[in-house]
Amino acid sequence: MLVGVGIVSVQLGAGLAGRLFSEVPPAAVTGLRLWTSAVMMAALGGRGLARTLRDVISRRRWQDAGVAVAFGITLAVMNFSIYQSFARIPLGIAVTVEFLGPLAVAVASSRHVIDLLWVGLAGLGVALLADGGTRVAGGTRVAGGTRVAGGTRLAGGAAPGSHGGPGLVVAGIAFALVAAAAWAAYIKLSASTGRRLSGSSGLVIAMIIAALVVTPPAVAAGHAALLRPGVLVAGAVIGLLSSVIPYRFELEALQRIPARVYGVWVSLAPAVAALIGLVLLSESLAAREWAAVCCVVVASAGTSRGAAASAQAPQA
Repeated sequence: MLVGVGIVSVQLGAGLAGRLFSEVPPAAVTGLRLWTSAVMMAALGGRGLARTLRDVISRRRWQDAGVAVAFGITLAVMNFSIYQSFARIPLGIAVTVEFLGPLAVAVASSRHVIDLLWVGLAGLGVALLADGGTRVAGGTRVAGGTRVAGGTRLAGGAAPGSHGGPGLVVAGIAFALVAAAAWAAYIKLSASTGRRLSGSSGLVIAMIIAALVVTPPAVAAGHAALLRPGVLVAGAVIGLLSSVIPYRFELEALQRIPARVYGVWVSLAPAVAALIGLVLLSESLAAREWAAVCCVVVASAGTSRGAAASAQAPQA
């Protein structure tokens, strides 16, 4: 239940962020999400955060602080890039491409020959996506085969039904690949930060750093719109759904189930994202694209089990 709610919460937050793009640009939404997440997480773990900061300063643990700062920069890049991707291509496609990051980390940490099968399956999924043909239900045909519903606003201020050229879809895939690389770095830096800083204080510090990093582009893009009450409330809800709830639920879930089981279940995220995109953003995928999503889901689940087995083998 914890894992399932966490997955749905993240993708629901992403869907709501996509709807908010019609009022403020993606960069501004990124800033709203990170700042509201940082404030809420700092409020929940304020004592631990203050204790960790005092310890870092008093003992001059600058290397530990540097790792937390790098973690925060990675968080900023990951969130900024994936929101830019959401603004250009459907949610399910963006999350599917983004999942290549953790999949690569899992393959790199595994030693099983069968992992070649998972890599090939993920490659097949990417090849299927490269064919294009993305559709958004009920709209006008635009760049790269994308259809945009009547109320959807395209990135860069393009109006619904306009022709943005193939570059729009290519840019969306590129931003998703940047997010994938950042997610891979996030996994490594998250583990390193957890070893160096106690509790969740390292994550809170990283969230604050990430919020500071995205503040200039967020303010430049959003201007006064960021101060509208409705936008602020929406940003707080997105931060709660996208960061606070899933991070807390993941922590609780990993105390109750093996990591390999968690890895298999969380691999359903691309499929959940596609369904959320269909319901909230009227984004429908062609059969070819659903096949691509399924390929990446199965590959992610397979590599998660393989990586977990490899990690447990020496202990056994």
